[in-house]
Amino acid sequence: MFKRIPFYVIFRLNERCQSTRLKELLNCFKTNTFINKNGNFQVCSTDATVQPPTNFIQQQPILSNQYLKDPLLRSFLKLEVPSSILSEFEEDLIKFGDKVEQEIYAIHLQCDRQQPTLISYDAWGKRVDVIETSSAWKKMHAISATEGFISIPYERKYKEYSRLYQVVKLILFSSASGLYSCPLAMTDGAAKITEELKLEEDWLKKGVFGKLTSRNPLKFWTSGQWMTERRGGSDVAASTETIAKKDKDGFYRLYGNKWFTSATDANMAFTLARVVQENGQTISGKNGLAMFYVAVKDEDGQLNNIEIVNLKNKLGTRQMPTAELQLNGTKAFKVSPTDKGISYIATMLTITRIHNAISAVSYMRRIVNMACQFATERQAFKHLLKDFPLHVKTLAKLEMETRGATILVLHLGHLLGLQENKKSSPLQDNLLRLLTPITKLYTGKQAVAVVSEGLECFGGQGYIEDTGIPTMLRDSQVLPIWEGTTNILSLDVLRALHSSKEILESFGNNVRMLVSSASQHELLNTASCNVVKAMDETMQMMISNKDVLASAARDLAFSFARIYISALLLRHATSPESTPSDVKTALYWSEMELTPFCNGIKKGAYHSDNLTSEFDLVFGKHT
Repeated sequence: MFKRIPFYVIFRLNERCQSTRLKELLNCFKTNTFINKNGNFQVCSTDATVQPPTNFIQQQPILSNQYLKDPLLRSFLKLEVPSSILSEFEEDLIKFGDKVEQEIYAIHLQCDRQQPTLISYDAWGKRVDVIETSSAWKKMHAISATEGFISIPYERKYKEYSRLYQVVKLILFSSASGLYSCPLAMTDGAAKITEELKLEEDWLKKGVFGKLTSRNPLKFWTSGQWMTERRGGSDVAASTETIAKKDKDGFYRLYGNKWFTSATDANMAFTLARVVQENGQTISGKNGLAMFYVAVKDEDGQLNNIEIVNLKNKLGTRQMPTAELQLNGTKAFKVSPTDKGISYIATMLTITRIHNAISAVSYMRRIVNMACQFATERQAFKHLLKDFPLHVKTLAKLEMETRGATILVLHLGHLLGLQENKKSSPLQDNLLRLLTPITKLYTGKQAVAVVSEGLECFGGQGYIEDTGIPTMLRDSQVLPIWEGTTNILSLDVLRALHSSKEILESFGNNVRMLVSSASQHELLNTASCNVVKAMDETMQMMISNKDVLASAARDLAFSFARIYISALLLRHATSPESTPSDVKTALYWSEMELTPFCNGIKKGAYHSDNLTSEFDLVFGKHT
């Protein structure tokens, strides 16, 4: 009995071998070499030859201009933006689309390879607390300034369309930003707060706002957001323990621990702290919280009485420094009344949640386009992947999910632009309040699912770190968490609905308006009826089942998201810019389960008996 030594084993041994003599021996065995039953080499004489392995290399999927390749993005702009205005900034979008793929994406990959580090002490034992970031990260800072990612909506050159212009540009950039999209989100939020502040001291508005919105890389500032403390979570009213003591100079000194601070290399931050009263006590709950402006470094370039405890070891977003900070008398400026800190910081949350959704769309678009490009080059079983109907169906579903998320985010950006330029109606303001948490929570969940499925489209290569694809999955996992988890934002949707009955009415009226044109469309008439029916049923059941809304909040939020996305797509599918693909996408969304909330009501999913049985199922084993 003989065992043939595979050629590739000999080949690899020869390749790695350092012994000249052994190499010669191995070369003798490149053909017809066996190991006999005693474990010795034995060579059979024959004229047959063994072919070496091929030198096949799978081509990397390289994307072209993603603005020009996104028909929904372009057609949405044509529908919403007057041609005279669109012609002014579309050229920049086209140029930037080229720049992202030809220059910026390589810098993005470098950011992932060269992650930030913390140097706590110098060689002589002195505490220095220096965060070192890569040259690629610094290049992203310069790109962000010169491309005007923050300045565009505040310059208002294109009036109510400036914000939409920014949103589209960030969709192109975020998934190739090396995670610089995260500090940009907080910087945009900080600029929004600073612009709207009404203070006697105008140094903050004039000086800081100008730096946050500068196009000069040397003057451009970024902002952090220091909210999370050791107790963590979204309940900042209960978890904030940092205290603020007023100093003689009118500033405050902050003392406490900020357990999780994103973009810790930023120039400034807004944070919350409890103001110490004249009696030496603090007020518990939200009424004791004020918002403060903090410069990270003092006039001498030293940390502002801040100790960097550590850099967080995160699942993803590793390109960006995230640190735990100890505030030891950090100088800060109080920018809100003592009891209005949370309401002031909510301005920033609106902006950052929209940025979160922008990143979700950007990740989805990139992974889907990469998977589609890969399918035109990758062969399996003697056929390209694009020739397998099953694979095409998978990609088509990912594409339609991405289009749904895209049109929702674009619509939200348009609403924000209208409000910022005082062009919005009460209906549109109500929609912005309701749709912001809905869009953030729904696109965050979509992104994780789409990126995961997209990664699978690459097979084993999608699992290899060097491709950059696994990073996309890790980074997208933060999107359902940052700025409010899915459940927290679902409850925020309820708060919005409870705050004013006009918000629910605005939602219903706008859905009807959006689908009105589809009701006259031969292919979309039934879909239009389905969406209106789903909306009416959801609104009626919500009103008649108020006692279960807290436990049904997630399903309710998902219902609102799917109904509204369907309505937006139906309107788009009947526009002059419509294509058969737009019709296909609208039908896909209108035929999915639009009413998980109503279905849950019908099944008794939120009934007290069912909730008790679920509690016993989960926690009974722990008692």
